[in-house]
Amino acid sequence: MTEQEHTGVMPELPEIDALVDFLRPRLTGDFIERALVGELSILKTVDPPLEAIAGLEITGLRRVGKALILEFEGLSLVCRFARMGWLTLHDEVPLTPVKMGKGPLGLRLRLASGAGVDIVEQGTKKNASVALVTDPTEVAAIAEAGPDALSIDVEEFTRVLKGSTSRIKTVLEDQRLISGIGNAYSDEILHAATLSPFAAANAVDAPALLEVVRHVLGDARAALIGLPPGKIKAAKKRGFAVHSRAGQVCPVCGSTIAEVSFAEKSLQYCPGCQTGGKKLSDRRMDRLLK
Repeated sequence: MTEQEHTGVMPELPEIDALVDFLRPRLTGDFIERALVGELSILKTVDPPLEAIAGLEITGLRRVGKALILEFEGLSLVCRFARMGWLTLHDEVPLTPVKMGKGPLGLRLRLASGAGVDIVEQGTKKNASVALVTDPTEVAAIAEAGPDALSIDVEEFTRVLKGSTSRIKTVLEDQRLISGIGNAYSDEILHAATLSPFAAANAVDAPALLEVVRHVLGDARAALIGLPPGKIKAAKKRGFAVHSRAGQVCPVCGSTIAEVSFAEKSLQYCPGCQTGGKKLSDRRMDRLLK
């Protein structure tokens, strides 16, 4: 059976943890038979060459921030999915030739057991990436990653917030400050904390917000653990209270969920729960209405 799913929500801490939990017992101890590139832009390193993992045993899997890392003896494959990317697990990997630049397939790993793993990405923009390195910190996103959102302590979290004049949503999503939270779960965290996404980070009650971060991410992670890759993203979306639900009714207060749009993404929030009933300025919509 092949589990496959594609949605436009970037994988974040809860679903990468669920992916690691599901894949670890199924992939660890298996050997790479061959690595096949389906999209040239996905490969961000050339030395060592991708062919170097052929014949190597998968010794472990782990998450750093929003990245999945496959570990081998002396090498690591750092996989970053981007918004439209995800992983497909095959019990029996297709043996048909991989055609470069055709369809969503970015990278296929054929395993000695006959199973296989695909990194796939829908759409014309190809932002998913894999990097084969001797040390994961050779990848800038890993080297620069801040403390993990589920392990950061209250002192460090407070220091991060008090040291920033940016909006709280911006700080939560900055992987250099706190790693693992993206657009979706920052919306969910701020809704649960009854905070405006535009609130100044240095004015927020940091200990109280950290409790909400742990609660929202922990509950989301628990809901996804045990699911196969093809069901994780849909289950994530079903758990949302506000993210991607603009125009729907807030499950807490009954207000209509609102949205602010940016060039590449949008945020959703509840005016009743988070902004005292006021709508946040949406400059893109304001321009359209003029």
